Amino acid sequence: MTVGSEEDLEYLKAIGRICALALRKMMEAAQPGMSTLELDELGREFLENQGARSAPRVMYNFPGTTCISVSPVIAHGIPGEYVLKDGDLIHIDVSAERTDTMVTPAPR
Repeated sequence: MTVGSEEDLEYLKAIGRICALALRKMMEAAQPGMSTLELDELGREFLENQGARSAPRVMYNFPGTTCISVSPVIAHGIPGEYVLKDGDLIHIDVSAERTDTMVTPAPR
């Protein structure tokens, strides 16, 4: 997105806050014994509750709401049945768009 106005910047700030909070919640919830699909579902629920939807799903018909990669995969991992193990290094990528046109501050 190109920022062409102050309003554009406010939209980006609002969705950026929502994505950051979704990522934080997912990181805090990640634990051994949880599948990457379960972790993705937490992200989906949070985004929907914030009036947002997954950008990868909307733009590219990506099969997950977020991208979750487990080392040695670096990026664009598809959430699935893989069960996290103690010591796994995971990468979570959250990107989204607002489903409304009203800019409201995201919860902190």
